[in-house]
Amino acid sequence: MKLRARVLADIRAFFSVRDVLEVETPVLSLTGSTDPYLNSFTSHYQGPLFPAGQSVYLQTSPEFAMKRLLAAGCGSIYQICKAFRNGEAGRQHNPEFTLLEWYRPDFGHHVLMDEVEALMMMVLEIAPARRLTYREVFMEYVGLDPFDLSVEDARACLQAWQITPPEMTGAAIDGWLSLIMTHIIEPAFGSGAVFVYDFPASQAMLARVVQTQPPVAQRFELYINGMELANGFYELADAGEQRRRFEVDLQQRQQLGLVEVNMNYALIAALENGLPDCAGVALGMDRLLMLVAGAENIAEVLAFPLDRS
Repeated sequence: MKLRARVLADIRAFFSVRDVLEVETPVLSLTGSTDPYLNSFTSHYQGPLFPAGQSVYLQTSPEFAMKRLLAAGCGSIYQICKAFRNGEAGRQHNPEFTLLEWYRPDFGHHVLMDEVEALMMMVLEIAPARRLTYREVFMEYVGLDPFDLSVEDARACLQAWQITPPEMTGAAIDGWLSLIMTHIIEPAFGSGAVFVYDFPASQAMLARVVQTQPPVAQRFELYINGMELANGFYELADAGEQRRRFEVDLQQRQQLGLVEVNMNYALIAALENGLPDCAGVALGMDRLLMLVAGAENIAEVLAFPLDRS
């Protein structure tokens, strides 16, 4: 607890000297995440504001609310908050966890990488990170071009590394790329920090896509000692494109038989009002504390992990 308090104080000092405003947004919302790979915790509100049994959701991230603040003109902002993801548990996962999330108007994702690196060098006293594109990472570690890869190639790659591929009939290539990344490439990063950027457009999430050949999503992930620590974006500001991506998410959820979730119309309205050009990043605080403490399991840096709550 003392270590956590010290790191949080250092982070707040880091942002204070950079004139980044600390904000709070609700952890309880009327809309959950449409992402088919995230499961929101759901409850039901009983009270005078809405019809009986109105569904409410614990946030998987403060992103949407923080973007609404950005659209309202708040400028550079950060938040240290609780987030919740149902079904996630393991050595690096707890269903309730702490996120550090911040947004910087007039930053691109490369400039934001500089700031993330500065924060990590302060907290962890590590050397500057390697910076590799998604394509460079695959070419270096498995000798494959992820932008020109078949399912058969991906399956053969996993088998060559003595990894039994799961049954994924009809799965898109991104699912296979994710398996190669998590099972082969991430463990091979070794010690130190690595930024991976310029992901396939199909993995854009909420990032802008630039129409190069092939198109790439302007986002990055930070790995330290082989553990994914942060996910950053040159933020999508196009309301129409945001609505389209929500609709694709909802179609995928329906195909997978997942619970129906309403898209966040308040975010779309905020984008229509005008989101400034900005970059944003979410960083897992508990994982950062694992690195600071030299812990092997996230439970070691939590006062009350779920199974002891």
